Formats: sequence, structure tokens, C-alpha cells
Amino acid sequence: MHILLKILMLMALWHATASAQTPAWNEIKGELKAVLQTKGDPMRGEAAFEPCQGCHRKDGSGRVSGAYPRLSGQHSLVLMKQITDIRSGWRTIPKMEPFIDDHVLTPFEIADISVYLQNLPISAENGKGPGTAASRGKQLYDRDCADCHGARGEGHAQNFYPMVAAQHYRYLLREVQLIRDGDRRNANPVMVKVIKPYSSVDLEAVADYMAAMLPPKK
Repeated sequence: MHILLKILMLMALWHATASAQTPAWNEIKGELKAVLQTKGDPMRGEAAFEPCQGCHRKDGSGRVSGAYPRLSGQHSLVLMKQITDIRSGWRTIPKMEPFIDDHVLTPFEIADISVYLQNLPISAENGKGPGTAASRGKQLYDRDCADCHGARGEGHAQNFYPMVAAQHYRYLLREVQLIRDGDRRNANPVMVKVIKPYSSVDLEAVADYMAAMLPPKK
């Protein structure tokens, strides 16, 4: 009994230490703070984005397969946060890491690329879902997602909530699955809690609905 109690105490201490070392998902410090204070230049960003075009395409539209997200039109602040999160190891995307390593991309270029992508037009020709659960998807989205991501899926730049409208269905589905299952470390903990009870059918429905949303007008 004494040994069991000691093990439980050590486990509690480990969890408390791990929690103390984990930054808030939207904490502005370090490189993110430096990048946010940089005035990005879209002309420089166009040149800096060239190595990324092989995956995300020249127009930033990504891949309809969902392998790579649409970046065009996305809020620059959201892009800055995600890139710096990947660089810090807080979000894991191995394929992207060599292209954004700090020996390859400077904080200034992160800002430049982000502003450039935000200014690109958004195509409605994104990868769509099966379109069979629109009613259920809308119900879930309006109830659980609209307060943060907007009624039209437009997101909220200052709060780092991404635009989800007209994003590729398979990308959306993959990411919401990772977030629900606790496998995306930089996810908003409020969102994790909200979608934790979602079934696979629920995730498919809400991803289907978001992918079918028209791109917000700029």
C-alpha cells in the first residue's frame, strides 16, 4: 500500500510539472511575439514562398486530397502562429520542418509569407466532402464552432482562430480527428473539450459542412 501511494504521488508530481512546462495554446512570447511585431511585406513573401509551392501550389490552394491545406486567404496571424508552433516543436509536421527550419527561414520571412498568403484570392474549388450530412454538420457547427470560427467560417485573426470555410474536406477531417484525440499539441483546449464527445460520424458531418462553405468575401 505504501509503495502504491508513493507511485501515485510521483505520478501527480510528474503531471503537475508537465502542465507547468506546457505553454498556453495562444501565449504570445518568444519567436511568435517577434514575428507578430514584424511588418510583413507581400512582395518579399511571394519570393520566400517559392520553396513551398511544390506542396501548397503557387496559388496557395493546397491539394484537394487534403494532404496539404489551402493557405490562400488565411489570416496572416494564424499562419504566423502555426509556423512558429511547428518550428518550436509544439505542432508536429515532419514534411514541413526542413522548409521552415530557422537556418532556412527567418522570422521576417515568416511574416512576409504570411501576409502574402493572406492577400491571395480564395478559390471555391477546394476538396469537398460527400455532401450527405449537411443538416447534421450545420447543426453541430452552429452549436459548437460558430462562436470562435464565425457564422460563415471566416475565423478570427486576433484570437488565432483560423478561417475554415472552403478548406479541403480531408484536411479538415484529419485535423479535427487529431484534435479530438489529443494528438495535436497546439490545439485550443476549449475546442478539444467541445469535440471530445464527437463520434466519427459527427466529425465527418462538421468537416463536410465547413468544406462546403463559400469563401468569405474580402
